[in-house]
Amino acid sequence: MRSRKLIGAAVGLMVVAVAVVAGAGTSRASVARTSAVAGTSALPQGSEPVVLRPADFTTRIDNPYWPMRPGSRWVYRETDPDGTKLKVVITVTNKTKKVANGITARVVRDTVTENGVLVEDTVDWYAQDKAGNIWYLGEFTKEYEKGKVVSTKGSFEAGADGAQPGIAMPANPTAGLSYRQEYYAGQAEDTGSILSLREQVEVPFGHFGDIVMTRDLNALKPKMLEFKFFARGVGPVLAIGVSGGNGREELVRFTRGR
Repeated sequence: MRSRKLIGAAVGLMVVAVAVVAGAGTSRASVARTSAVAGTSALPQGSEPVVLRPADFTTRIDNPYWPMRPGSRWVYRETDPDGTKLKVVITVTNKTKKVANGITARVVRDTVTENGVLVEDTVDWYAQDKAGNIWYLGEFTKEYEKGKVVSTKGSFEAGADGAQPGIAMPANPTAGLSYRQEYYAGQAEDTGSILSLREQVEVPFGHFGDIVMTRDLNALKPKMLEFKFFARGVGPVLAIGVSGGNGREELVRFTRGR
C-alpha cells in the first residue's frame, strides 16, 4: 500500500489530530481486537502469519468506508514535501486476480502523473471477507523516470516469498483498533490504527462529517507518520503527512461505479 509523502493540513485539523493521538496511546492496549474471518481470532499484527480460506472472500467490496464497485474512480490532488504538484487517479477495474495464497482479489489501478507525465503506475489487489473486513493482498508497482521503469520496490503478493496480507479497512472501525496493513520483510511493512470516528474534513470534492481517521506507520521509515480520513460511501478523502515528510493529498473528484 503506497505511502505517499503529503503536505501538512490546517492548524485546526492538526490540533485535533494530535489530541486524538495522545488519547489513543493510553487506551489502545485495552481494546480487544475484533474477529476478522473464520479461522482467525484477530486482525493481523506485525509479521504474524495468517491462514485464510479463499471461500470466505469475495471481490464484491461493499465496506461502507471504502466501497469498491467496479468503475469507481477517485481523483486526488497531491502536493509533496518539495512543493511538486501531482495528480493521483485510483480506478476499480472489472479485472480480478488469484493471488498466491489462493484468494481471488479485485484489481485496482493507481496512477500518479506530474504535468501529464506518468511517474508511478500500480495495480493493487483487494478482497473482502465474510465479516466485512477489506484485505490488502499485494501490489505490483512501477516507478518511472523519463518514460522508463526505474523501480518496482514495494511490490509483493500475499502468499509468495513469505509476504503476508493485511487489512485496508476493518469491518467495524473502533477507536484504538490496530492492525497490519501489509507485510513483506524489508519491502512493505505498514501498520494502521483507528483514532476516531467523529472527525470532519473539507476537501475540493466537499465537506464530510463522521469521518474515520486512521494513523499509518511504516516500520521501514519509523519517522514517517500519516493521518488518513475515510468518508462513509466514498472512501479515502484526505491524507496528511505530519512527520518524516510533510504532504497533503485531497479528493477532487469521485465517480461511483455501478
